Amino acid sequence: MGLTGKLVAAIEFRAGGDLFHELFRYNPQHISTTTPDKVQGCDLHEGEFGKVGSLICWRYTHDGEKKTAKQLIQAIDEEKKSIEFKMLEGDLMKLYKDFLITLHIDTKDGIDLVTWTLEYETLHDDVEHPISLLAYFIDITKDIESHHLEKA
Repeated sequence: MGLTGKLVAAIEFRAGGDLFHELFRYNPQHISTTTPDKVQGCDLHEGEFGKVGSLICWRYTHDGEKKTAKQLIQAIDEEKKSIEFKMLEGDLMKLYKDFLITLHIDTKDGIDLVTWTLEYETLHDDVEHPISLLAYFIDITKDIESHHLEKA
């Protein structure tokens, strides 16, 4: 029996929360342009970018290793600017029974926060919690912010 867990990080995003949400919802294939050392591509396998029920596959580098992740876009909430990605296949599924990545944008007092939530169940008790993956998502958020602030 594995361990269940939930990790959350909220990062201020000065380039605009709408931009971040729309990038991940409608144009995830462009993320590799803003952070090529971390994300090498996002391919559509079934459905349509930005639609619930679509299947996408990421090619990325994490902890110095090339990896893949096949995900189902499980839910989208435009009001909350949130997207849920359910992991189906790939490197993470060698360690985790279930893995759900949710990103959403909160705006408070004119400040946009990108919030990443990782919910998971490990396959075994000795599997580490995905803290380095959460740090990876924080770094991607910062890279996207820097890229868009430089363009402004």
